[in-house]
Amino acid sequence: MTNVEINTSHVKVPNNDLEIDAYLAQPTNGGTYGAIIVIQEIFGVNSHIRDVTVRIAEQGYVAIAPAMFQRVAPGFDVGYSQEDMQRGFQYMQQIKAPEVMSDIQATVAYLKTLPNVKASEIGAIGFCFGGHVAYLAATLPDIKAAASFYGGGIATSGLGADTATINRTSEIKGTIYAFFGTKDSLIPQEQNQQIEAELKKHHVNHRVFRYDADHGFFCDQRASYNPEAAADAWQHVLELFQNNLK
Repeated sequence: MTNVEINTSHVKVPNNDLEIDAYLAQPTNGGTYGAIIVIQEIFGVNSHIRDVTVRIAEQGYVAIAPAMFQRVAPGFDVGYSQEDMQRGFQYMQQIKAPEVMSDIQATVAYLKTLPNVKASEIGAIGFCFGGHVAYLAATLPDIKAAASFYGGGIATSGLGADTATINRTSEIKGTIYAFFGTKDSLIPQEQNQQIEAELKKHHVNHRVFRYDADHGFFCDQRASYNPEAAADAWQHVLELFQNNLK
């Protein structure tokens, strides 16, 4: 698809007594579109996540990036220094799965209020911490397609829940694509193999992509950026959404 004209804005997503800051990008033309939730790394809704949100909207979707650290660090938006990483990890450790899912559901509800969104065509994409959250989000009936990039801890953590997120794989009803780097020291290969085996076991519609790359290979602001892997993964992301969000 040729890039469409878009506009961007900062909006508030209501969730009971919480207002979640979010970055919204949407086509300027009339009509209705599928919608995609962009889920941040541990670095907040920073310039990389905003850039991804814009790139998705330019493909003809309404894209929104909610601040997943709203409860613990409102306005958090940093780069990729060691200090930034330490702060991000500190905040991530305070995040709990029920709150995350509540915020994703609130974002879905917000999208459904927009007149240019096809309410039945909603997807998600996430990176790093957000890759884990995207896997969780895929268990929601509203999420028809999810892209999970190097989601850490899926096989070992439940983000504060009693069971690891991998044990919820059977709840995924839509399609999920998972992307990993074989040089990623944060996600051992046996873990992504375990994830793939679980997806197959429960007959989830899925694809798993592995690249000769490190953690964060999709982010052009990180030293681990791998342009070839990022370009290939992006084509698969577009394929995922084109095939599942009409």
